[in-house]
Amino acid sequence: MQDKRIDILFKNWQKRNIAGIACENKGEALKMALEVIPLSASIGLSGSVTLDQLGLVKQLEERGNRVFNQYKPGLSREESLELRRRGSVADYFLTSANAISESGELIFLSANGHRISGIANAKNVLVISGVNKLASNLDEAIKRGREYATPLNCKRLNWPAPCLKDGVCRNEICLFPEYKRMCCQLLIIEAEVASERLKVILINETLGY
Repeated sequence: MQDKRIDILFKNWQKRNIAGIACENKGEALKMALEVIPLSASIGLSGSVTLDQLGLVKQLEERGNRVFNQYKPGLSREESLELRRRGSVADYFLTSANAISESGELIFLSANGHRISGIANAKNVLVISGVNKLASNLDEAIKRGREYATPLNCKRLNWPAPCLKDGVCRNEICLFPEYKRMCCQLLIIEAEVASERLKVILINETLGY
């Protein structure tokens, strides 16, 4: 990955106690993730187009990891919610960022909060993102998450927020009961106290939203 921005980002992550791992493509990233996560580890996860594109969750399930997968077909709402709760305190929590600032902050938006809980509470967190998630600064990263990624996720999930109609964020009116807001919680990871708890696999491809 020969990009001055990436070099600066990884140096900034070192100062923030965030471990950065560079991968050139999806295949390399999948292999790396399977090496990082022990076979004995329990797994929590959030919904992620990037994780789906990698096929990581399926690989972990097939090799024998205990995966708290709330998206398995046939689950009741209560069963799904229980898996979300258990996944938030798993050995590893898997997710992707909505945006990453070049200064090193990671941006996550959530509707129900289990994603935020998992990133904050799991023993280890593995964030997997394509380079398309990079933004020039923190303000632009938050803007990307709210105004670009969220409308696309609303469209993907047919989520009845104002941006579902035309992809335009209307944060000022996106409130209940008129709409079902997706951007309910915002988490900004600025740094980690425990080194190695949070790792980011950054892939030199366009992945997810």
